[in-house]
Amino acid sequence: MAEFVRDTAHWLFKFSPDEWIRAALGELRRAEAAYAQRNARAGLAGARRAAGMALNGALIVEPDEGWGRSYVDHLLAIGKDDRVPARVREAAKLLIETPLPGQGSLVAIRTASSDEKVLEAARDIAAHAYVVVKRHPGAT
Repeated sequence: MAEFVRDTAHWLFKFSPDEWIRAALGELRRAEAAYAQRNARAGLAGARRAAGMALNGALIVEPDEGWGRSYVDHLLAIGKDDRVPARVREAAKLLIETPLPGQGSLVAIRTASSDEKVLEAARDIAAHAYVVVKRHPGAT
């Protein structure tokens, strides 16, 4: 990729790839705090957002129209993308398939272990996006 050019009017290019990674890490910290406060709804939403923000950074340096625009679109796409490591695909699937608490008629049983799996999935995706971004040093 050529050198990054900021476009504050564009949803993706308002931040550089590195800035998207930093934003993702901040969102991940908020998700961790939400789970620590037993707010699973905010924790899961934050973990999904964190993963999507990190993937925005990767999307800048390795464009793929199939990833869509929203973080949910990104997660759905990488969950099926054989070019992405299996662990990252599985992490995306876990983030998408984990139901929001209070949604639907089923009551999901949550444990600290299941909360940590969601956070670990977001971390795996963020780590993958970081590696993709760092493969393109001129784009930061």
